[in-house]
Amino acid sequence: MNTTTQFKIDGMTCASCVGRVEKALHKVVGVTDVTVNLATDTATIQGTASHSELITAVIEAGYQVPVKVKQFGIGKMSCSSCVTRVEQALLKVTGVVDASVNLATEHVQVKTLSFVTDEQLAQAVTQAGYLFIPLNNDSVIEKPSQTKAWWPVLGAGLLTLPLVLPMLGMLFSQQWMLPPVWQWLLATPVQFYFGARFYRAGWGALKAGMGNMDLLVSIGTSAAYGLSLYLWWSFNSAHGMPHLYFESSSAVITLVLLGKYLEHKAKRRTTDALRALENLKPVEATVQRLGKWQKVAASSVKSGEKVKVIPGESIPVDGEILQGQSHMDEALISGESIPLSKKEGDVVTGGSLNLDGILEIRATNVGSESTLSKIIELVEQAQGAKAPVQAIVDKVSSIFIPVVLLVALTTLLVLGLVFDDWTNGILNAVAVLVIACPCALGLATPAAIMAGTGTAARLGVLVKDAVALEQAKEINLVVFDKTGTLTQGKPVVNEMRVISGSEETVLQLAYSLQINSEHPLGKAVVEKALASETQPIPVAEFQVVAGYGVKGNIGDNLVLMGSSHWMQELGVTLPTEQIKIPGASVSWLASQQQDKITLLGLFCFSDKLKSDALQAVKLLQQQGIKVAMLTGDNQASATSVATELQLDDFKAEVLPADKAKYILQYQEQGYQVAMVGDGINDAPALAQADLGMAMASGTDVAVSAASFTLMRSKPSLVPTALIIARLTYRKIQQNLFWAFIFNAVGIPLAAFGYLDPIIAGAAMAFSSLFVVSNALLLQRWTLKEK
Repeated sequence: MNTTTQFKIDGMTCASCVGRVEKALHKVVGVTDVTVNLATDTATIQGTASHSELITAVIEAGYQVPVKVKQFGIGKMSCSSCVTRVEQALLKVTGVVDASVNLATEHVQVKTLSFVTDEQLAQAVTQAGYLFIPLNNDSVIEKPSQTKAWWPVLGAGLLTLPLVLPMLGMLFSQQWMLPPVWQWLLATPVQFYFGARFYRAGWGALKAGMGNMDLLVSIGTSAAYGLSLYLWWSFNSAHGMPHLYFESSSAVITLVLLGKYLEHKAKRRTTDALRALENLKPVEATVQRLGKWQKVAASSVKSGEKVKVIPGESIPVDGEILQGQSHMDEALISGESIPLSKKEGDVVTGGSLNLDGILEIRATNVGSESTLSKIIELVEQAQGAKAPVQAIVDKVSSIFIPVVLLVALTTLLVLGLVFDDWTNGILNAVAVLVIACPCALGLATPAAIMAGTGTAARLGVLVKDAVALEQAKEINLVVFDKTGTLTQGKPVVNEMRVISGSEETVLQLAYSLQINSEHPLGKAVVEKALASETQPIPVAEFQVVAGYGVKGNIGDNLVLMGSSHWMQELGVTLPTEQIKIPGASVSWLASQQQDKITLLGLFCFSDKLKSDALQAVKLLQQQGIKVAMLTGDNQASATSVATELQLDDFKAEVLPADKAKYILQYQEQGYQVAMVGDGINDAPALAQADLGMAMASGTDVAVSAASFTLMRSKPSLVPTALIIARLTYRKIQQNLFWAFIFNAVGIPLAAFGYLDPIIAGAAMAFSSLFVVSNALLLQRWTLKEK
């Protein structure tokens, strides 16, 4: 059916942009007409194409479509079929681009165009037979089913126990069977009161033209209950007591309720890491307002306000220390177990625990912009994402229920019509319906992803999404940046050689330039100048030349400071004997007057390797992963580091823009490449790599665009991240294998009468619990230090 869709497009600046967008949209199959209005930045499309296809076409044309991302809770879901129903219902809403439901968290993430309202989404979910639950802004991990009580399990169990005990008595030749009326009185409330949830959810599925676990349980138990009534009413009491099956219907409902309760408890454990991060958020803060200190809600603190934190309190916001010094426990944020010393001028991260000093800090990032909020957002985003393999599971789940119903009906008809055994036909059909478990299929992937990403977060690794996990397991080459990644990133000036002029002049000119630079080598020059109390000279037209160095006008001269490569490109002849310190980084100072460049001095820097750099390389090589290094530093410095770390390959004097080319060369050689850098200077290489890993401090995480963010500046987190990724994917494979095998073996056994309905019910409950518990084993994993 033709529909009209309208949405805004960002990035159009002229009439040619309109033409490109219209041409791109016309290529989409199903589009019949396109009108793009440059004045309003909108596109109006008629046809049958989906919103996602239209938006993809616009993005591929080089423009952007503003999309809102919303998250809600979904109640009353029981299996993977429910996931499919909710997603399909939401995708039918005009303006919904994508909908992704996570059965383990009972959340849905919806991407919509700007005009879609929450009320429209709520209506779609409600009409599909589920609960639409807005999430509490203060707790992104709140679950719709969090209030599930244990008492229905206890109530159903107490009523079912007298029905099941006689079966145990028969093993000891004891006749404990209750009269039929008592069996009926006990089974009826279990069937229609405690089992009402299955009828309600099953009826909702039927109205939507789909099936789910609840429908299977309700049909199966109703058949056993109905068969018992029929046998009771048609039995001649003169022949003793009839054999009824009330215990089967009641036991199945009780076991399914028990399984769901235990499954819910286990699912909550998969979010332990996220809940621990949530609990770090302080409720109150002491803020200076109107000239005095006041206790206020931490969420009300504004950027720039002065906050006081006493020992034992958590830091309420990101900030800079104005007064005081203390030690900070950042274990749950960065994974760093050793308290960090903080003093005036240092930055602190919200959620850190102040151990032993009174601090006054100036708030910088507050609310949703704080580091802790960003971490929680990233972790939840990863836990709610779907792995690519889930697409196969979704396809299987969409036909699973109809196939099970067909198998059950065939079992009934064959035994009834061919063998004239309707009683066993019904019982075997009930067993087929009960043992079929789409729940395990639905939980297999998300439970593993939640446990894996939660474990990674606990150890200081933030995973962007499930796709990154799948990419990480294929990595066979890790490429490191050098400065600040393998080395400490805090170089010191070991030697300063004067070529022209005096030592004081050379240091003063270098200091005047580098005081404006953020480069680690520049900071080393500044520290040396400050130690000798050198005074800077004003610099005009300061400029950073990416990958080369810095330059600026000082007096009548253009002063340059940078690499050997840059000087050679400028036509400067460098001295033959340059460096006394093996492996040192070098930077030349020169002045230019008209076309003449004169060398003034040479600075030599050394930067120590991080304590765990060698361990990281060895751990990667033990996993069969090659390790390489790309650096803009000189050949001697790169060779020294590569030799000390026993690297497989390295490249020196590489410009930032050229790092991506080297990554591409590795990929063309057949490698799956992970690039490890600072997330900013190495952005082109991180984007080119199959997997980008940004080594960031806590405050850098908000701007990191890599697939993995390492919260501590430790190379050893790289092998940790890759191991967790492989273990997580292995758990996904194990869970899917057992979920498929369970159904593939259990359904035929039930159809041929080898499984009693009670055993089938217990097995079904166990299967869901098994996949969640298997995933939870990831939470026990830790990297063994060597």
